[in-house]
Amino acid sequence: MRQIAIYDTTLRDGAQTEGIAFTVKDKLKIAKKLDAIGVHFIEGGWPANTKDQEFFKAVQAMDLKNSEITAFGSTRRAKIKASDDLNLKQLIKSQAQTIVLFGKAWDLHVQDVIKTSLDENLNMISDSIRFLVKKKRRVLYDAEHFFDGYKNNPQYALQTLLAAQAAGAECLVLCDTNGGALPQEIRKIICEIKDKITVAMGIHCHNDLGLAVANSLAAIEEGCVHVQGTFNGFGERCGNANLSTIIGILHAKKEYKTIPAKNVKHLMETAYYISEVSNFIIPDNTPLIGHSAFAHKGGVHIDAVLKNVKAYEHTDPAVVGNHRRFITSEMAGKMPIVMKAQKMDVALDKKSPEAKKLLLALQKKEEHGYQFEAADASFELFLKKSLKKYKPFFKLEGFKVSTEKRFDGKIFAEASIRINVNGEDRFSAAEGDGPVDALDKALRQALRKFYPNIQDVHLTDYKVRVLDPKEGAAAKVRVLIESQDGKASWTTVGVHDNIIEASWEALLDSIEYKLLKDSKA
Repeated sequence: MRQIAIYDTTLRDGAQTEGIAFTVKDKLKIAKKLDAIGVHFIEGGWPANTKDQEFFKAVQAMDLKNSEITAFGSTRRAKIKASDDLNLKQLIKSQAQTIVLFGKAWDLHVQDVIKTSLDENLNMISDSIRFLVKKKRRVLYDAEHFFDGYKNNPQYALQTLLAAQAAGAECLVLCDTNGGALPQEIRKIICEIKDKITVAMGIHCHNDLGLAVANSLAAIEEGCVHVQGTFNGFGERCGNANLSTIIGILHAKKEYKTIPAKNVKHLMETAYYISEVSNFIIPDNTPLIGHSAFAHKGGVHIDAVLKNVKAYEHTDPAVVGNHRRFITSEMAGKMPIVMKAQKMDVALDKKSPEAKKLLLALQKKEEHGYQFEAADASFELFLKKSLKKYKPFFKLEGFKVSTEKRFDGKIFAEASIRINVNGEDRFSAAEGDGPVDALDKALRQALRKFYPNIQDVHLTDYKVRVLDPKEGAAAKVRVLIESQDGKASWTTVGVHDNIIEASWEALLDSIEYKLLKDSKA
């Protein structure tokens, strides 16, 4: 079984997706999740960018177990020394021990875009790699526009690779940057050059023809041992090769080694977590990990799958962490619920009536827009409330929220809340930066007398997603809230067509989860 190194560029290439704007905190969360699943390389970004400099500084404090953080940058500028190039200096300053350096492989780009000579471009590649190697950095070389360059001028495109190889690059990554190559072209070109390459080869494909995954697989079959892409296929224009699809295929269909085999079952969970952090919807029909990937609606299909799952399923959905759904019969796999229940010390038999009731309740929640992949705290509360294993810590009597814009332009938010704890009423009011912040403060003030440790909780992230943009202002929204208490962090979800109510649901779950967690300690 050949080992394929998985190189994730969600934090850089994925950040170029129209509509995605990662904060440094978002990038750290995603890096932690990618490390947990066992991705080999996580590209942190371009250290010449101020926000990415913050990321590289912050990531030093993270205790990553499996992944190596890499920095991305270009070869030196024309006609200057590598040691004087600001981009190369920032790559060293990032403290990343592995650098991904890109250079031009297409003579069109050399002459028309960076406007230098073909010889100078070769020098730029060689000088930059030698400079980084002397600084004791591992260098992976991204040959940008390699396939277009090879089709236009094969001799020169190959020269750029040989220059990088001679200078000390450990891996030569062949890039279909415009995403316009076909699988047969990828195969043909790699076959023509691979006998001349003595170091490892990799592949980096964009999806402008919808062929990024197919092209990546073709390259791997021809000898590439390193594949670059993004989770969920995020990326500029039509996106990059989708790593959740590639990893799933290599594991289920090709039996290549990628991430640790035991982690492949977390592909779906990881993809949806990254989706929620990115505030970007995964299409239901996404291969392998989409909600509809193993959903059966036609009566003939359902009947056949009940008799033999292979009739309409190319692989076991559990391999990638997905599950089978029968839409018309309201039947679905119960194992995901049973497995999560076990993690929460709740004994549940998948054949029991309780499991069936839970499944139906969960389906109803999902129909209304709830998703629990990135909100385990809400899922645990849902599970325990459904099984009647949860005793409320307080009862809400009511709340009121108001927002006012004053003459000086400042926004003023105020919330008042009344709760009952063990028969005792408690009223509290608070101001905040916004209605959710005011509600959070008012609730914690009301609870402080009964549960002093509630003051440890603070909100660290708040995200809103419109579930059906066509509905305009009347659309349902899904709110995700992340909270911390100095010891742990957790995420909760709320859904409603009123954004304040959706926020309250997520906020209430956050506080209830904190109280539940502390009661177990």
